[in-house]
Amino acid sequence: MRYAPPGLCVNDFALLRDEDGTYTVLHLQGPWTAEFDHMRMETSYGRATSTDLVHWQPQGPAFGNGLPGRFDQQAVWTMHPFRYGDGMAMFYTGVSGVMPGGTPLQAVGLAYSDRTDGTGWRRHGTGPVVEADPRWYRTGEGMGWRDPFVVRDDEGDGWVMAVCASDASLPVEAGGCVALATSDDLEHWTVHPPLLAPGDIDEFECPVLERLDDGSWLLLGSIGQSRCFEAWTAPRLRGPWTRRGPLGPTGAYAPRVIPAPDGSRVVLHTTPRQVGLSDAGDRCRGMLAQPKSLVVQGDCAPRLEWWPGLNAWLGEETDHPALHAVGDIGITGPVEIALRTDTPDGDRSALAVGCDGKNLWVTGPDGTRLGETILTEPAAALRILTIGEYVEVYADGVFALTTLCYSGHPARWTAVTEGHSHTIPVRPIRLPEPYRDDASAIWPGAVPQ
Repeated sequence: MRYAPPGLCVNDFALLRDEDGTYTVLHLQGPWTAEFDHMRMETSYGRATSTDLVHWQPQGPAFGNGLPGRFDQQAVWTMHPFRYGDGMAMFYTGVSGVMPGGTPLQAVGLAYSDRTDGTGWRRHGTGPVVEADPRWYRTGEGMGWRDPFVVRDDEGDGWVMAVCASDASLPVEAGGCVALATSDDLEHWTVHPPLLAPGDIDEFECPVLERLDDGSWLLLGSIGQSRCFEAWTAPRLRGPWTRRGPLGPTGAYAPRVIPAPDGSRVVLHTTPRQVGLSDAGDRCRGMLAQPKSLVVQGDCAPRLEWWPGLNAWLGEETDHPALHAVGDIGITGPVEIALRTDTPDGDRSALAVGCDGKNLWVTGPDGTRLGETILTEPAAALRILTIGEYVEVYADGVFALTTLCYSGHPARWTAVTEGHSHTIPVRPIRLPEPYRDDASAIWPGAVPQ
């Protein structure tokens, strides 16, 4: 249901779909460690395949650092592979070293493959194909020039690249922007002023451009300080762009859009874990989360909803305790739903979801707030998903909140409303790899006391 390669964690990723329906994910990967050095621990791309976007099979590394002295000698970061001719092209982030103040020196490179399965890459030359232009972008300390995303130009026969950058005309803490570059042949690029510079974002990471059915565009971007991703829409690729607000809650990051097996658009994203698989551990790079349906209707803001493709992984409804489960509840007033208790047969909540209409929250042991949000409209129904430590909440079908909790023991889900309690039936989740036993396995729950 979630994925990370054996013994490792996942960071940014890209998705491919082959003609036979096989999906491939290429992803940054590194070890579980409290002191994560992205300059030395993200030096290769992992690869996994799936037929349904849920059950992923690891296939080993697919790409790595360049030779000493090259622009990608130190690390290779976020990539964007896509079909090109009979094979594929891939733009990727190369890091050559670190500036005196600690900023990684970043540039964008190109690789080709004669295959379509995410393997067999050969670099185009020994240098980058596009770098930050100091006329518009910061090139010294605080620079950014990474996470390329390339699409066909809607104003010609060429290509457009969106890049995570820092606007040189703005303060560093507010200069996060989407840089723009164009090309006729993928190998020679012209850099232009920013495609989008909101002016209130520190880092605008992992931009995604998706052309919608009516010819308009959707732009997704991961926001550094809030650790979520937001959406913009525009009638044309060059704008004007309209900010649509958060599409995923805090904790959901680095989105990618892909057609599901049924042809509908879905979004996959990363979710963090905590060092030591403990509530006291620091947040760290984590895992690939399960898909959500991407819904874009008219002038309404885009939203993420429950993806029906997950229903095949749900069991029959029960009122028995389950660590991995989905449950639904209709609400007419303030409610709190206890999902776990402090001991196997205890009556003190260790994990609960609460809602008073517009305020939605998750609490851990002793009522500690683990996550909260304010809904745009009062909710009439909640759907709650728990997979190990991972918790998601949907309000009226829309993905609204996610958090982590490593405490407590599975219990019957019990809702308390106006002093009255009742059991909420759940549907247990069938895990694709229930017997994995490594650092990437789904958290198995607290040790019985």
